[in-house]
Amino acid sequence: MSSLDSLEKLFVEELRDIYNGEKQLVTALPRLAKAAASAELSQAFTKHLKETEGHVQRLEKILTDLGQAVRGKQCKGLEGIIEEGKEKLEEKGGDGSVLDAALIASAQKVEHYEIATYGCLRTYAQLLGHDQAAKLLEQTLAEEEAADKKLTQLGEGGINEAAAAVGGQLEEG
Repeated sequence: MSSLDSLEKLFVEELRDIYNGEKQLVTALPRLAKAAASAELSQAFTKHLKETEGHVQRLEKILTDLGQAVRGKQCKGLEGIIEEGKEKLEEKGGDGSVLDAALIASAQKVEHYEIATYGCLRTYAQLLGHDQAAKLLEQTLAEEEAADKKLTQLGEGGINEAAAAVGGQLEEG
């Protein structure tokens, strides 16, 4: 592990971290799209997969433009959030709307992590004078914010109400 003795080093380390995270999401998003009961939610995951592939390409361009090797650093944050989402997929349930509500919650955790990360990275790029990187990071940040907003609309647009209507008592753990 290298020492973080400059904002430039922190910037590169964080780029590599989110690069790995985005690659993890390229693998995870098709599973979410397949698992969603709501066609609209499935389409949202599929659309965001295409955007995520673009995020990977932007990060590769930024790293290359900085003269850095294009490689990731294990993103433990997103790895943990994705693992939580996998656990939800493995739990057996009778109603698709409950799973969809869980998928939305898991996806929003990812989006909030990404929004925080890309907001910081954009600011670092601006402070370091990496104007092109800042523009690319701003573009990704806007897409992450739009994905989060879409997930909120889907949840509030009926999926959460449908999940709430599913009967059943709380189980004692």
